[in-house]
Amino acid sequence: MADVGAENGAAGVPKLLDGKTCVVMGIQNKWSSAYHIAETMAKAGARLALTTVDERAKRDADALLAQHPGGFGYTCNVASDEELDAVGEALRRDVGTVDVLVHAIGYAPRAAMEGDFFSTTRADWDTALDISAYSLVAAAQRIVPLMPPGGSIITLTYLGADRYFPGYNVMGVAKAALEATVRYLAGDLGPKRIRVNAISAGPMKTAAARGIPGFQNMYNTLADSAPLAQPFGQQDVAGATLLLASDLAGAITGETIFVDNGYHAMGMSIPREGAGEG
Repeated sequence: MADVGAENGAAGVPKLLDGKTCVVMGIQNKWSSAYHIAETMAKAGARLALTTVDERAKRDADALLAQHPGGFGYTCNVASDEELDAVGEALRRDVGTVDVLVHAIGYAPRAAMEGDFFSTTRADWDTALDISAYSLVAAAQRIVPLMPPGGSIITLTYLGADRYFPGYNVMGVAKAALEATVRYLAGDLGPKRIRVNAISAGPMKTAAARGIPGFQNMYNTLADSAPLAQPFGQQDVAGATLLLASDLAGAITGETIFVDNGYHAMGMSIPREGAGEG
C-alpha cells in the first residue's frame, strides 16, 4: 500500500502543486483569505511569492514564508504601474516561472461603503474599479509572460456582483466588473492554455469584511439560509482555490465558482428543524 503521508502535506493537504510557483497577491494579515490560500498552497507543495500593500502586512507574509522556506515577499501597491513593473521584474529574477497567480485584492474608500450607492462619487467609483478590477488585468500583464502552458489565474469575488446587498454599494459594481474581466481574460489567454477563474466566497469574518456596513447581517443570512447547514470559512475557499490552481481543473476557465454552502442558488430560506414552532 502506498504511503499516504508521502502524498499529502502535514495537514493532510494533497501535494497537488509540487514543483509549481504560486504568486498570491493581497495578504493583509494572518486572518485574510489570501493568507489561508497561500498557506494551503504551500502545504500542497508550492513555492510561494507573496505581495502585500505595505510593510505592516508584509510582517505576517514574512512569517508565513519563514514556515515554508524558499519563497519570496514583495510590497506592491497595485494602483502604481511602477510598483507592478518592479514586482514583475523581481519575479522574473527570483523565480523565473510562475504557474499560479491568485489575485485577492479589493478596495473601496470607506465613504463609498457608507450611506447609499446613489451617492457614489466619481473619485470613489474610479478608485474601487481600478484597485478591485483593473488590478487583475495589470497583474496579469506582468505575470502571464512568465507563465507556461497550464498556468492558472484565480481571483476572489462576491455575490454582490449579481445581487443588491445594502452597504456593499460600489464594491458590488467593482466585483461585477471583475467577473466580466475574468471572462475576457479567459478568452484572450485560452490559446496560451492559461486558465482564468473566480471564486465567489460567502461572507467570512475577516478584517476587510468587518469594514462593510451590514456585514454581520450578511453573515447571519447565509448561516440561516444556505442549504448546507454546516460551518463555513477560510478553509473552504482555500480548498477551492487549490483545486482551480491544480491540473485537476485543467478544463475549467472563464467560470465563477461559488463557495458559500449553496446560498447563492436559493430563492428562499431553507426550513430548519424546529423553525416556526411556538
